[in-house]
Amino acid sequence: MRKIKIPKIVPDYKNKEKIILRDFLALERTSLANERTLFSYIRTSLYLILGGIGLIQLESFVTIHWLGYLSFAISLIMIFYGLIRYFKLKRKLQKFYDEDQIRSFEEEADKE
Repeated sequence: MRKIKIPKIVPDYKNKEKIILRDFLALERTSLANERTLFSYIRTSLYLILGGIGLIQLESFVTIHWLGYLSFAISLIMIFYGLIRYFKLKRKLQKFYDEDQIRSFEEEADKE
């Protein structure tokens, strides 16, 4: 079976300029926001696990035990989705700026 090539509408971004302070700080803000988003996925997943445990522990409501197990399943889905999203965006951010440019910027900032 042949692979179908999908034409790119927008070419990949290549940064040809030297990184400046504003760009470096924007990259740092974006990576910190990415980490905060991952932590919120983890927090939500943990709350769903706690809710699932609570629903399963209720002995008087045996008919809703399925809801506790559903909560566990949704929790696993959310944690995997959050991790995939985190690493995907992290990889995309590293395409924008070359590591050597960031190192040279940090060295210049240390000299000053």
